[in-house]
Amino acid sequence: MASEQPALVTAVEKSEPLKRQSSRASSKIEKVPSNDPEVFVQNTPNDEDEEPKGLWSRIYRRYRPFILAFVALVILGWWISATVLKATRHRWIVQTLFAWAFILIIAFRFIPNTVVTRPVEAVWVPLVEKPWYAIPYRGRLAVGWLCLLGIVFGTAFGFPLENGSTYGDRAINVLGLFVFQVLFYLTSAHRSHVPWPTIIVGLFLQQVIALFVLKTGAGFSIFSWIATLAADFLEQANAGSGFFFDPETTAKHWFFVNTLGSIIFFIAFVQMMYYLGVMQWVIKHFAWLFFKIMNVSGAEAVVAAASPWIGQGESACLVRPYVDLMTESEIHLTMTSGFSTIAGSVLGAYIGLGVPAENLVTSSVMSIPASMAISKMRFPELDEPVTRGHVTVDRGESKEKRPANALHAFSQGAVFGLIVAGQILTNVLTVIALVATINGLLTWIGKGFGIAELTLQLIIGYIFYPLTFLIGVPRKEILPVARLLATKLVANEFVAYLDLQSLMASENPLSHRAYTIASYGLCGFANLGSLGIQIGVLGALAPSKSKVIARIAISAMICGFLSTLQAAGIVGMLL
Repeated sequence: MASEQPALVTAVEKSEPLKRQSSRASSKIEKVPSNDPEVFVQNTPNDEDEEPKGLWSRIYRRYRPFILAFVALVILGWWISATVLKATRHRWIVQTLFAWAFILIIAFRFIPNTVVTRPVEAVWVPLVEKPWYAIPYRGRLAVGWLCLLGIVFGTAFGFPLENGSTYGDRAINVLGLFVFQVLFYLTSAHRSHVPWPTIIVGLFLQQVIALFVLKTGAGFSIFSWIATLAADFLEQANAGSGFFFDPETTAKHWFFVNTLGSIIFFIAFVQMMYYLGVMQWVIKHFAWLFFKIMNVSGAEAVVAAASPWIGQGESACLVRPYVDLMTESEIHLTMTSGFSTIAGSVLGAYIGLGVPAENLVTSSVMSIPASMAISKMRFPELDEPVTRGHVTVDRGESKEKRPANALHAFSQGAVFGLIVAGQILTNVLTVIALVATINGLLTWIGKGFGIAELTLQLIIGYIFYPLTFLIGVPRKEILPVARLLATKLVANEFVAYLDLQSLMASENPLSHRAYTIASYGLCGFANLGSLGIQIGVLGALAPSKSKVIARIAISAMICGFLSTLQAAGIVGMLL
């Protein structure tokens, strides 16, 4: 299939400076022993090649097989006990996946990957891969389109109606999905180079994730468990808040007390996980999956896979040495994935506002393949990315800046979390005040024309009226939801979710269908404030690409905004 993709710039056609840059970037990575040959990680001072200096490190290295075997046996014993006991038998799906995932991770520290990959390859290549690629390229595309159409129409019309929805509402969702793709194609920078296999796979995966979560008991249980685990984990920050405030204050769930405390705690914990290598492992393997099935470059796969968990700026830092070497298409996808998802650090804020946690998690995961498909349709790849063919995870830290231990990493993360919380606090405060100022001016002007309540949300809400209709919101509730989407774009998703919860507490709350679609559609960083953040972060990481970044930033923000709306529309097919 690679030979049939649009013509790419060959190595001979690359300029000498780019070659030297690519060589310098490539010299910073090394291949992981006994792992997939296409997966690379940054060589840091904490690698196992360096002799550990601490007593506990030396003990662990010497007795590691016995320690890990003991841990695996403890997990296995817990799983057997939890499955047998009546009190925990109802959650057997989640605890089985949880236990055996850790057992397999430990086992494959010692078992070569070829034990699994070679038997799979022996079956996959002759029975699937060779027959599939024997079909002409256009024939494979036709099969892909048929599968995509089958899952779309099957999703919309193959399940019973719920909560007062009609098949007409679901038909509008299908129409909206079709209109979105046509608009992306018509506005594509290079329509003749659109990678249709990537588009088909991205849209197909988005549908599969929605079906898995909303229409299977196992999928809903897994994502509900993840959401519940995240909510319970973030609530532990209340113990820290309780040290400074009395129980009555913490019980009120004030934004300043509870939400910002959860953000600081979560960021500190993530920094500690980075020091221990957990986050790199998770992101690397998650990115490898999308690299394999969607044919994107390694840098794109890492950034897109990391955006829902660590945020739009931090995800780009994972591929810091390669940002300055990225193509225009890679930069656009990097920005789009950041705009179309949320960060784990603010997950607690949304949960604290009363938004269902499973909606937030599902929306972000659905937006990973969707943002790839949308971005590649809007800005197809014309060049040869430096990281095509391998997945690279690199935090770009020097030896001097690395924490001394896990506690030091946690402490540094807490300080960084305080900075992030301060930025959120000041941005929410000032943006709300600025929007109120603009609305006051517009209201004063509107009264001169006999318009009682002319506001920014009202103006953009009417502009978003067709988009809100196409994602399946009931006709009587289109304008309130359109105003929420306008608030998200002009202010941010914090303010929009606050307005959503106020609306649900009013005398005329939204219906279940409108509320669910709105909660999905607001779940993303696509707003004017984030536009400045993305330009600033990527401009600092890639000074030579600053003009390109500024030129395509608005396009990426719109694509990210529509990506979350597309996810909301697909969810509407199942309501």
